[in-house]
Formats: sequence, structure tokens, C-alpha cells
Amino acid sequence: MPRLSLALPHGADPVSRWRITARAHENFLRSDPRGDAEVRPVVLESWRRSAALHVDPDRPGSPITLTDDALAEARATHPLRYAMPVVRRLLIDDAAEAGVLVIVGDAQGRLLWAEGDEDLRRRAERIHLVAGADWGEDAVGTNAIGTALAVGDTVQVFGSEHYTRSVQPWSCTAAPIRDPLTGHVLGVLDITGGASVVAPQSAFLVRSAVAAVEAELRLLGATEGMAAPGSRLEVLGRPRGQLTHRGRTHELSLRHTELLLLLAEHPDGLPAGELAWQLYEHDAAEVTVRAEMSRLRKAVPDLVSPAGQYRLQTELRTDAMEVAERLTRGDHRSAVELYKGELLPRSTAPGVVALRYRLHGWLRNVLLQSGDTEALRTYATSPAGREDTQIWRACLDRLAPGSPHRAEAAAVLTGLDGELGHAG
Repeated sequence: MPRLSLALPHGADPVSRWRITARAHENFLRSDPRGDAEVRPVVLESWRRSAALHVDPDRPGSPITLTDDALAEARATHPLRYAMPVVRRLLIDDAAEAGVLVIVGDAQGRLLWAEGDEDLRRRAERIHLVAGADWGEDAVGTNAIGTALAVGDTVQVFGSEHYTRSVQPWSCTAAPIRDPLTGHVLGVLDITGGASVVAPQSAFLVRSAVAAVEAELRLLGATEGMAAPGSRLEVLGRPRGQLTHRGRTHELSLRHTELLLLLAEHPDGLPAGELAWQLYEHDAAEVTVRAEMSRLRKAVPDLVSPAGQYRLQTELRTDAMEVAERLTRGDHRSAVELYKGELLPRSTAPGVVALRYRLHGWLRNVLLQSGDTEALRTYATSPAGREDTQIWRACLDRLAPGSPHRAEAAAVLTGLDGELGHAG
């Protein structure tokens, strides 16, 4: 690994460094090479790439490329979601006290999570340093996130080293996160704030956090380049299930999805009679269940045992289980991000309906009782919470007085109250 280029080595004067680099930056934009020698090579090379990409140095902020459902989908499907508890424990829990933002993005530089000091978050919104924004070099030029991805190593960018003028009041340190098996870049971890975030110890802190994240991914077998054990069934917000088994994806019928979901919830297995009771609102012969199970075993061999006590022959994880696990751990934000909607909303099978109500009610009650503003707002703007008056009211009550989201919450509540009054 190349020697890390520190933005502010021990003994460097931040004010002097800022002025020298700002003067070199203005000269560079005028194609005047004076001052190039005073700019760190990693920064100068990034300025050259930014100019070649025709990045506008006067653009007010980054483009927003992921919004609402697209952002929720990106978070819920990215392997780094498994590592967010580690990031929160090591960095985010102390970020507010330290006065910094902690950011996790994907391999293209799109920000998936941006958490930390509330005042900084409000200021960061002005330049679109928010979840869903694109901070690749091709979008905003030199910055720690995009440049770390471009060079594949830890990068610090101090103040006027940023290519875009609107970002120059900020400083940042970032490092790529790699698949621990293949070495391919999965995303990026960044801390952003004032000059303190480019102190030498900040680079070591970010590198240590990345090492912990990669160790967690290896332990969980959660990255794209690794073969996760067992199979996976997606049932949240879907009319029928999508099964991933032995590297193949199967679009299942609703009945086959219900069968697998019930067996996943009962790893010791269920007899045909019990399955019939949990599948049908009315009396149904066990032979009906056996016929459906036979069709399922032909469609997806080696997944379910033969007739008798039906049980899964391999571990089957569901996205509903993952939400429940995060609620158990108290990781409300990750639970909300994974919750794409109600469990098999079209199913009327008694056993499935019970699972649906239990998970939805659990998540909703936890958020109402102890959810933070970020988790509440994420849920409120999702399909599951978009028309939930109680959730929006809790969101409004917990938002800081100066939050720009208060107006949105108040407007939604006014609309919902009007619809309810009209219906009444």
C-alpha cells in the first residue's frame, strides 16, 4: 500500500495551508501552473481528472440520484447493510459529540447512509451531502469519498483542496471498503466536518473502522463475492416470494411462498395437517397440501423433505427474519431500511396473516415508543408509513425546532387529517 498522504501533518498550520491551496486552486482553474508544486500529488491528480470530466467548480452541490423507494431499495440490498451496526458502534454513536458526520456510500460514490451531528447535517443539506446524493469525482470533483474510490486507498481532503468551491468549507477523510474475499471495492466509509477530521489520527481511525467492517462481512459471509450459507426468501412488500437457492433465483407462486415461509418459521418441521390449518381459511384436506408440496419439490429440488413431517433441508433465511433480528438488537434504523412493506400483503393464509400483523405491529410500536427521528422519518416516507397519521405526528413531535423536515411533516398531517375528515 502506498504511503498515506496526510492533509495536515503534525505541525502544519491549517490557515496557511488553506490559503496556499486556495491560491493554487484558482491558478489551476485559469490553467496557470504556479502553485502546482505546493499541492499534494493526490489532490493535483484529482483536480486534473475533475477538469477532464468537465466538472463545474461553481456547482452548488452534488446531484441527488437515489430518492425515496430507490434509496430504500439500494440500502436494503447492499451488503454493507450488514456492517452498519459496527459502523454505528465504532463511529456514529459518538459522532454528535465529536461534531462530525459519518457517511457510508456504495462503490459508485452514491451515499447510502449519512448520520451524525444534527447541526452539521442541516448545513450539509445545502450542498446535498445527504443520503441518495452522488459524490463520485465525475459528479463533484475532488472530495475524499470520490477520490478514495478513484485511487482505491485512504484519502484526506482539506478545505480548499476540494475542486468545487461550495465544498471548500468542509474537510473529510475516507477509505474504500473491500470484499474481504475478492478484494473488490464494495463502498466507502467517510468522516466529514472541520479541520479536525483530517488530523493524522483521523486517517488511522477510519482505516481501523474499515478493517472492523471487513472483518464483520467476512464473519457473516454477507458480501456479493462470498457464498452466503443456505438460501434466502424475500417476502416483504411483495405479492409473492422471490427465492434464491443454489445461486439461482426463483419467482414463486403465492402458495409456494406461503409454504416456505411457514417452514422457515418452524425449523423442526410441520405435518401436512398443521400446514393445512395455517394455509387455508376454510377446512382443507391434507391431500391438498401434499399436492402443493409435491409441485414445490419439483420446482425447487433438495429444499424440502419428502412427505410426512415436512421440513427444510437447508437453512432458509427471510428478509422478515432479518427485520425481526434487528428489532431484537435495538437496531431500529436498519430494521426500517430493510422493511420494504407488509409481509405478503395479498396472502389470506391464517398463519401468514399472523406473521404479517406481528412484524408490522412490532416495528411500528418500537418506532412510536423509542425510535429516533431518522428512523421515524424513514418509515413515515416509506409505502408502509406514508398514510400513518400517528407515525407522522410522532415524527413532527421529535423533529428539532429548526429542522427543515418539520414543514413536510406538518403538511402531510394536514392532508391526512383532511382526508380523514372528508371520509368521516
